[in-house]
Amino acid sequence: MLSSTDLVSVVEWSRAQFAMTAIYHWLFVPLTLGLGFICAIMESVYYRTGDPHWKRTTKFWMRIFGINFAIGVATGLILEFEFGTNWSNYSHFVGDIFGAPLAIEGILAFFLEATFLAVMFFGWERVSKGFHLTSTWLVAIGANLSALWILVANSWMQNPVGMTFNPATARNEMTSFWSVLFSPTAMSKFSHTVTSGFVLAAIVVIGVSAWYLLRQRERRMAMGSIKVAAIFGGAAVVLLAVTGDTSAREVARTQPMKLAAMEALYDGQAHAGLSVIGALRPESQRTGEGEAFYFNVQVPGLLSWMSYGHSDAFVAGINDLVGGNPDRGIVPVAEKIERGREAIGELAKYQRALRDGDTVSLAAQFALYDPATTEGRAFKEDYFRYFGYGYLSSPRDVVPNVALVFYSFRVMVALGVLFIALFVVVLIRAYRDTVDRRRWLLHIMLWSIPLAYLASISGWVVTELGRQPWAIQDLLPTVASVSSLDVASVKVTFFIFLALFTILLIAELKIITGQIKKGPDKE
Repeated sequence: MLSSTDLVSVVEWSRAQFAMTAIYHWLFVPLTLGLGFICAIMESVYYRTGDPHWKRTTKFWMRIFGINFAIGVATGLILEFEFGTNWSNYSHFVGDIFGAPLAIEGILAFFLEATFLAVMFFGWERVSKGFHLTSTWLVAIGANLSALWILVANSWMQNPVGMTFNPATARNEMTSFWSVLFSPTAMSKFSHTVTSGFVLAAIVVIGVSAWYLLRQRERRMAMGSIKVAAIFGGAAVVLLAVTGDTSAREVARTQPMKLAAMEALYDGQAHAGLSVIGALRPESQRTGEGEAFYFNVQVPGLLSWMSYGHSDAFVAGINDLVGGNPDRGIVPVAEKIERGREAIGELAKYQRALRDGDTVSLAAQFALYDPATTEGRAFKEDYFRYFGYGYLSSPRDVVPNVALVFYSFRVMVALGVLFIALFVVVLIRAYRDTVDRRRWLLHIMLWSIPLAYLASISGWVVTELGRQPWAIQDLLPTVASVSSLDVASVKVTFFIFLALFTILLIAELKIITGQIKKGPDKE
């Protein structure tokens, strides 16, 4: 049995290990999502025109795709294993639901990619042009299907639906696969995440092409790649803005604390303004009644409109969500903690009666969990819905790192606006055939590559840190999800993985930059 100090250390080190693995993994995934489709589009041009220049261009970008794909798979496998090694309580509690989309991802999407990947890379002279083109499209689709199932699993953690709790096994069990798959949270997260990958891939293609133009190399390939990527990325960035709006509305509905942290909104208000730019005061310098900002530029009413569809809507703040707001029907967290502990206690009684064969107590306890009874429905609504809160120590535990979420959200949005402008300018210059006449523009295109990765990582910081302390929103906190491990073993594996992933990252960068310097195959 872990002491409270050891438990906190295990949780923090396990979180750090998982976060580090996820960040490294996500450095590779978004490029794969978009670059597969860009390669498929380029090969489609080759298929229609028969111009060997487009075959040469496609094969070059396929090499970049393949290197990135291979290392992304390696980091992704380790990420999935960590659910069993570091988060076994989580896996036991919801493995029936969470495991299903991950299994489908492995069986369906991954095998679809693996089947046609070999044809895409090695089948140029061995299969027909039509079959090869089909294989390239199927690899691109398979990569995005993999993302679909993983994001369905992640979205369920943000908004658990389609399940029921089995008190005999203390596990949540799936009741509706389609509710899990087609939940609004899953659909909005999938569309927003995938389009962000499309934008990142387009920027990488544009940036690498700009590098060639700066060095006066491969002009035809670079100009053709820029045109394809600018059209693809321009369409994707518009969809990204639309799906971002949809995602924000979904967060307002299912994760109001995350929304409040994104805006550093401490006191709820109607006609709430959206912060464009601001500087937060440290918690130590802000009293309960004081201002949260040194300065804050807002658009009045925009947060209310974006969240609920009209500018006069009330948006709950952090203080409302922690302390409660009877006028708005918001239950205080302290009361939720009490009810959650009562639910945990009743479950313990049920488990004890089951273990001891106490049929009288078992029948009484089972009535609390039977949704067919009035007593069961009332218990579920009034107590069991707050089950996860029973593991929290303090009402303030439900508040995430406000400053980190607030600034990460603004970095993501600001870079998204920058990318819209970039695609517009590049599109205009590309079709006037004047991109390489403005070296300042080429430098901006090149240095947009790290900015695209920064925007992508910032989005995930908002998504994952914004829902802390929850592993599963309102159902299971991270402190109750962790495995019973020795702290030293978690620390050791953290540094082993850190070294391994750093080596992989350096290797990928070295191999990819080597391929870029080498350029496409000679005609």
